Amino acid sequence: MTDTDTDLIIAGGGLAGATLALALAKVVPELRVTVVESFPLAPDAVPEDYQPSYDARSTALAWGSRLIFDELGLWSALSEHATPIHHIHVSDRGRFGATRLNANDHGQNALGYVADNRWMGLCLMRALLTTGVNWQAPAEVIGMTNTPGGVSVRIRKDGVQSSLTGQCLVLADGGRSGLREQLGFITRTEDYGQNALIANVSTTDRHQFTAFERFTDAGPMALLPSGSPTRAENQSALVWTLTDAALEELLSLSDEDKCRKLQERFGWRLGRFTRIGECHHYPLKLTTVDQPVRPGVALVGNAAHALHPVAGQGFNLALRGLTALVEQFRRAVDSGVRLGDLAILGEYQRLHRQDWQQTVQFSDSLIRIFGHGLPPLALARDSGLVGLDLLPGAKRWFARKAMGTGGRRPVISSVDTFEEPASNDH
Repeated sequence: MTDTDTDLIIAGGGLAGATLALALAKVVPELRVTVVESFPLAPDAVPEDYQPSYDARSTALAWGSRLIFDELGLWSALSEHATPIHHIHVSDRGRFGATRLNANDHGQNALGYVADNRWMGLCLMRALLTTGVNWQAPAEVIGMTNTPGGVSVRIRKDGVQSSLTGQCLVLADGGRSGLREQLGFITRTEDYGQNALIANVSTTDRHQFTAFERFTDAGPMALLPSGSPTRAENQSALVWTLTDAALEELLSLSDEDKCRKLQERFGWRLGRFTRIGECHHYPLKLTTVDQPVRPGVALVGNAAHALHPVAGQGFNLALRGLTALVEQFRRAVDSGVRLGDLAILGEYQRLHRQDWQQTVQFSDSLIRIFGHGLPPLALARDSGLVGLDLLPGAKRWFARKAMGTGGRRPVISSVDTFEEPASNDH
């Protein structure tokens, strides 16, 4: 491939960028796609006998995300290391409010899944190696200018700079590269004053494929079922919200004392905590970009929005955005319109905007409603949780939000129709 014969350039080959590349290869195979990724690409390092480690990081996938991976032909592979969530239990620590969701009540095999991140990456890479997607790795996009034909992207590889022209650039490199700001996109950031601690834990009781969302006066925490996709085990993935001071104190403790602290905050619904693995942490901020597109460039994934991990909405929202973008690129090719045309990217933004606004509001409101210990508000939210558990209509709405099936979802398995499928949720 020369510097001038690619159609789409994707900056970032992580989960979002790789999924976008695979979807384009399936749905718009005539497009020439180049992925620029900072980490080396090693096709021979894709093992056939993969076994996740205890400290493997994972991602919560909603039922709607499973449908997307189904359409990409990837779910049968992903499901080998994806633990189903059959039940969700939401509670307010120290108070009576609680609500419960069960997959069977909504006509689904599962409400969602907990998937091993590295396994997801390997499955994507295996699939991409069978396509014509071009990879430049290790390399990074360091700048972009608009041209009469689209964009000219500056790339640095092995210390050498070069340029690559295409119709459009998609930023899928998260929010930390600085490229988004360099290109002039305006972000809005709200610091929650909290950190997310991520680790795998073991308990004396098996999880029974139940995800726990536990709100406490110190912030929300979640335990997601992990381990075998077919057998309930004693391992769960922990997401624990902590202030700076609480995080510093916790990290200084022994594993035994960490488990003791966790027991105090979570309680005994899974018995005794017996092990905590390697702890990762990052500051929690709500970051949004009001205008994530402009002529020749679009933001996706964490480059466009970074949410609080409560309710596990971030990556699922990103996947729905990717399908909306693929839909518009398919229509651009069919209509003979350049991929970076603002009419194409603007329609993508219009179709995805309501979804991300509602998802951001949903996640942010949970933090605000459950982040205050004032007795009147605590009583109101407890009554709300009880009502949610008793009212079928409200419970169905909440379940659709959790499963990622509450909004418009383009069908990317077909290039002929974009009708929304009939819901399986009743």
